[in-house]
Amino acid sequence: MSEEMKSQESDNDSDYDQSDHMDDDDDYCGYYDDPDDLDNDKPKKTDDPEYFEYELLQLEDVERFLNEEVEVLCSSQKIKPSLAKMLLHAHNWKKEFVIECHSKNPSKLLVDSKIIPKVKHQQAIVGPTAVCTVCLNQVAREDMYDLSCGHMFCGECWDYFCQVQIQQGTTLGIQCMANDCDVLVPEDFLYSVLGKPDLREKYSRFSFLEYVKSHPALRFCPGPNCPIVVKSKEIKSKKVMCTTCNTMFCFKCGIEYHAPTDCDVIKKWLTKCADDSETANYISANTKDCPKCHVCIEKNGGCNHMQCSKCKYDFCWMCLGDWKAHGSEYYECSRYKILKFHDENPNIANESVHAQAREALKKYLFYFERWENHAKSLKLEEQTLHKITSRIQDKVMNSTGTWIDWQYLLDAANLLKKCRYTLQYTYPYAYYMEKCARKQLFEYQQAQLEAEVENLSWKVERAEITHRGDLENQMDIAEKRRLTLLKDFLDI
Repeated sequence: MSEEMKSQESDNDSDYDQSDHMDDDDDYCGYYDDPDDLDNDKPKKTDDPEYFEYELLQLEDVERFLNEEVEVLCSSQKIKPSLAKMLLHAHNWKKEFVIECHSKNPSKLLVDSKIIPKVKHQQAIVGPTAVCTVCLNQVAREDMYDLSCGHMFCGECWDYFCQVQIQQGTTLGIQCMANDCDVLVPEDFLYSVLGKPDLREKYSRFSFLEYVKSHPALRFCPGPNCPIVVKSKEIKSKKVMCTTCNTMFCFKCGIEYHAPTDCDVIKKWLTKCADDSETANYISANTKDCPKCHVCIEKNGGCNHMQCSKCKYDFCWMCLGDWKAHGSEYYECSRYKILKFHDENPNIANESVHAQAREALKKYLFYFERWENHAKSLKLEEQTLHKITSRIQDKVMNSTGTWIDWQYLLDAANLLKKCRYTLQYTYPYAYYMEKCARKQLFEYQQAQLEAEVENLSWKVERAEITHRGDLENQMDIAEKRRLTLLKDFLDI
């Protein structure tokens, strides 16, 4: 930091209150331990569209939670734990529904859950032995086993059959060996016939994973090798931040957090990007020519406000337009404009197939370029954050202020990352949005957010010559734009 900036900071120390700056982790997660303790300027449960309550559980906590769910059903309906697990798994762990159905008509519930058949198979065994219809061996009667369906097979055949199923990755879906019988093998039955202890352990581990995946209130953290399971009462497309591996994801679908775009739309968009990425490569190059003097310029920062080092022309990296125009009331750069002849000729079906295809590709490339550009800017601004952190460390080591004195720079860089992240995910939303008045409102708010994000990015990258008050004011404006857009368009 320059001595001039240091002087500016000293002038502002009396106005600066560290409590005015929210802890980055809490702000980023949208989850607060005690919202009532927050200052009036900070987002609360009532006004933060990303607020979401959840718990981060260890595996032993999850196992305890599932066992409690099973115990409720066992105690109320007087059934075995293995049966309770099968019923809950078959009906998405809806305890109240299972209890109600079991109380009214247990037989129907068991049939619907594939625990008992509609018609039981009658197999008569005469004498002390019987023939197993799988291996055709004469087996002692006490060594024959059957499920509720009545199909009997010897213990060795059951053991081998279950071994093969488990090794193939099937656990809770193991069915009776008989042809055309879909009755499921319960847990206690499998343990009684399975001979290998290591496979019992494998079955226990895999079945636990299946129970967690099938429970709507639970979701594994998608972070690499992360053991955390997220639990929430609300099944919504809201942001979860794992404090163990720092992975941010959507609770409902488990992929990267994608507000304001909903889960189905982002899946379609990511699939389309993967299919069409080669087509779009030419438009996502890292260099462009200055629109005034045509010198080649490389983008080495996250800000889209470019200044040609040769002619000093200020322009936008995305549309190559004069940057002065981006400060107007409407930030046109983020708005896709349909070809004029489409507006003049609403009967698009009469146009050639090739013309429609070209226009469809042009539209996709427009949104993809902006999506990809913000993704690249996020990576570049991550480098800026590391540089700021390093500079702050140097200042602290040289006794030029404390971490608290320079914390606002980290707050600015982190807020920029959050705002740009939201901005990136507005483009899939806009791409699939039908043309209507609501889309016009969305594009307007998107444009406002984009303008403020670029202004913030410009100031963050030039923090040494930016007045602290100007930077904090820009932070406030950018965050308000972001929250306004999410409040109006985040589907919950």
